[in-house]
Amino acid sequence: MRSTQPRRHRLYAESATGIRAAEPALVIDSPTLAPLRVLLTDNIMSRFATELNQTDSGTEWTIANTWSEQQILAALPDTDVLVCSSMSSQMAVRAPGLRLVHVTGAGYDKIPLADLAPGTRVSNTFHHGEAIAEHVIMTALMLSRRVIPVDRDMRAGRWRTVANDLTVPFHGTLRGRTLGLLGFGGIGQEVARLASALGMRVRAVRYNPAGAVPGDLTLDWVGGLDDLPELLGSSDVVVVTVPLSEATRGVIDARALRQMRPTGILINVARGPLIDEDALVDALTEKRIAGAALDVWWGAPSGDGAAPAAVARFADFDTVVLTPHYSGHALRTFQLRAADIAANVDNLAHGRPLARVVH
Repeated sequence: MRSTQPRRHRLYAESATGIRAAEPALVIDSPTLAPLRVLLTDNIMSRFATELNQTDSGTEWTIANTWSEQQILAALPDTDVLVCSSMSSQMAVRAPGLRLVHVTGAGYDKIPLADLAPGTRVSNTFHHGEAIAEHVIMTALMLSRRVIPVDRDMRAGRWRTVANDLTVPFHGTLRGRTLGLLGFGGIGQEVARLASALGMRVRAVRYNPAGAVPGDLTLDWVGGLDDLPELLGSSDVVVVTVPLSEATRGVIDARALRQMRPTGILINVARGPLIDEDALVDALTEKRIAGAALDVWWGAPSGDGAAPAAVARFADFDTVVLTPHYSGHALRTFQLRAADIAANVDNLAHGRPLARVVH
């Protein structure tokens, strides 16, 4: 019979070789009979060990973000919970006793659901909407005020303003402009709140145009996806927040870009393939739209940290803001996500219902 005496369970820090550190990062006492064994492979979440260890169930956490694939595969048969941003089918097959896969963000498209053992649950976490909304407004301001070319002039020693150069255009303001949202989920709603606070009119297209709108928001107009041309033609700033699916892949194509205003700004914080890459390059080259902000890309970065090849196609445009899918990477976002994960691990340990189950 297993002892019911309190046991000390450690949150282990892993070296690059995969050897557990001699001293535990944190130790907690718990009377649990069978502490959950949690394997964490996500780079970002590995920086939140303190927040993750806010459990009361004597959980044994192993931080394995620096492990090789073979080391992870070897550990999975003895793992109860996997905390990750992605996993392979091979990993799923090697984890027949896995009780929970906790994704470290909202998306779970990189989890092979069909390969998981029966009974394995998948949960996710959010908290990124506010940070992404701030990024959207930041880039809209940068583009409407021509910050990139002005910054380049200053770095080159050139002082050019409307006061001393009649060729310099006046910059715009966001107040009184119209912001159009392609997608009106959590991120779209946070963008709408900030845009409204700046005095912008907000319009949206969504899957269900008759769906409820939060009580603190007033939309100028709401349409379905078939009404996208109306949104594009009436908006000064178009923000793409809709999920990627076969129905939405390439939804912003050459035709859609021609429907935008020549002074329009396109901001994508959803997924790269929602926009036709070639069509966007053409629209920017021919100045058929005023600018774009791209936080998501076509293709993935290489393992050595090099940017996706698509980035080079936009690098010379001073009308494009380029960022490496970091609009949601706020400290607060991941602190709250870590707290969610820790609470859900406790739920599992105590037999309580899991939160945010997606599978």
